[in-house]
Amino acid sequence: MKILVGIAFLGILGSLGSALYYMMRNGRDDKAKGSHMAWALALRVGLSVLLFLCILIAWQLGYLQPTGLPATS
Repeated sequence: MKILVGIAFLGILGSLGSALYYMMRNGRDDKAKGSHMAWALALRVGLSVLLFLCILIAWQLGYLQPTGLPATS
């Protein structure tokens, strides 16, 4: 599970880096540059939501156990 989360984080960071590359690249066609950057950022958001849902499902199924201090009331 840790490897899967690590791979997802690397994908998110790669997508963010790709968006930075397209934003900083000097090109003649600003529309193409903007569409590539928007696609990379949309991919990052989608990967982040997918990672969150996978972690939530894994917690519900018992694959992940919370650690730390217990909540007291």
